[in-house]
Amino acid sequence: MKEEYFTPSNIDARAAILLRDAQTRRRQGLAFRPETSALLVLDMQEYFLRAESHAYVPSARAILPGLQAMVKAWTAKGLPVIYTKHINTTENAAGMASWWSELLVDENPLSAISSVFDTSTGEVIPKCQYDAFYGTALEARLRASGRTQVVICGVMTHLCCETTARSAFMRGFEVFFPVDSTATYNESFHRATLLNLAHGFASLTLVRDVLAALTRSE
Repeated sequence: MKEEYFTPSNIDARAAILLRDAQTRRRQGLAFRPETSALLVLDMQEYFLRAESHAYVPSARAILPGLQAMVKAWTAKGLPVIYTKHINTTENAAGMASWWSELLVDENPLSAISSVFDTSTGEVIPKCQYDAFYGTALEARLRASGRTQVVICGVMTHLCCETTARSAFMRGFEVFFPVDSTATYNESFHRATLLNLAHGFASLTLVRDVLAALTRSE
């Protein structure tokens, strides 16, 4: 079920193929405007990055350089970077308590966001469900800062990333989804998300194209 479909050496080539295969039609009139955007970095916690964890995502390490580059670019331009941290209690887990064999609790040392990210330059929002908007301050933060577009990255592609992308769309945000900035357990899950989102929820792109747009906006 798990596979390392993204590696540091193949991620550029694999991402280009995934983008080509999923992007059956170009979204018309949806232009990326960096000055109106926020970068959402979802659940880049040790729980998903450490090989000894049962929730380890083998391809997650390969997306780290791209994520770090985007965080650096957003921070340099003074644009919002929002990290989510998935934490459950028995009270807020709802269906997750019966669906998964283990809840990610705050006391678990693997719940920490990876130290490769300097979260002090952004904001950390705890969440308890796949949807980063559900029961959190995320929408209020985006509205207060005048954001109309979000760029979604992190883990897992087909769970928290896809659910948050759909939720953002339903709230009127324009969603950009770099295909090489998220990772999940296997390529089949990843491909399914891209096909779904490209059809009705998000504009697919690549990390390099997002960074190029940020540079052009200077």
